[in-house]
Amino acid sequence: MTRVAGIDCGTNSIRLLVADCDPATGELIELDRRMAIVRLGQGVDRTGRLAPEALERTFAACREYAVVIKELGAERVRFVATSASRDAENRDEFVQGVLDILGVEPEVISGDQEAEFSFNGATKELKGRDDLAKPYLVVDIGGGSTEFVVGDDRVRAARSVDVGCVRMTERHLVVDGVVTDPPTGAQVAAMRADIEAALDLAAGTVPLGEARTLVGLAGSVTTVAGIALGLAEYDSQAIHHSRIPYAAVREISERMLTQTHAERSAIGVMHPGRVDVIGAGALVLLAVMERTGATEVVVSEHDILDGICWSAA
Repeated sequence: MTRVAGIDCGTNSIRLLVADCDPATGELIELDRRMAIVRLGQGVDRTGRLAPEALERTFAACREYAVVIKELGAERVRFVATSASRDAENRDEFVQGVLDILGVEPEVISGDQEAEFSFNGATKELKGRDDLAKPYLVVDIGGGSTEFVVGDDRVRAARSVDVGCVRMTERHLVVDGVVTDPPTGAQVAAMRADIEAALDLAAGTVPLGEARTLVGLAGSVTTVAGIALGLAEYDSQAIHHSRIPYAAVREISERMLTQTHAERSAIGVMHPGRVDVIGAGALVLLAVMERTGATEVVVSEHDILDGICWSAA
């Protein structure tokens, strides 16, 4: 076993996993998994830069994670940064801050690399299951981008497109710096058109129609699953590998886009940092299911973070 730490820094959240990994047997023993909503991508789509307050929120989480990594004695650390830091003009400031705190340089990976890590993290446990047909379509709905990967035992095709819950919210649902609550029909229609155009781009590289099992990753998907399951509070064990039917996703998507901030905040499984962006994230998932004809989504709590740890081991 090799003790490793993987950090996934996305547009909306930064997450840590410390685990003992055995690449020979495929066994991963989780020691600590945690998340903080830092909204690193705040305003990036509009300004092209990482905001000072967003950087400080992210660095504060890094300082917390550094303590955990040291206490658990991880032998190797890999820090992967995704969409927001790929796009930012001042990403050198971000890189230097992480290096100073954690002693490792964040790898600003490509969308294709991001997709491969997500696929490996999500499907390693699914291999050998007779009830889930291959090939899989793994869809990772992040804050700034969404990754599409088709594969069976290995990746066959992958594509990252610039639609995510934060990017879509900021692009279509924010007026004069304030999120429309709830959004208008015209705003939702414009967002849906943007998502459909991105699906067209993804379909040019990834054979979306060939997939037999849709696997959904990341906070928008797991939150939708928690709501569909009627959970009073977030329960990762109940959510992991749950199978949520299309009708439930459609109903929840419509509800999230018509409720007020207060109504969404009152949902037991809702993380405070997702209240304003869950409508956009749920709409991306709904659009994917309608485009592919998927009757259900298999929800995985294991995703790019687990893939990062496997790569480090």
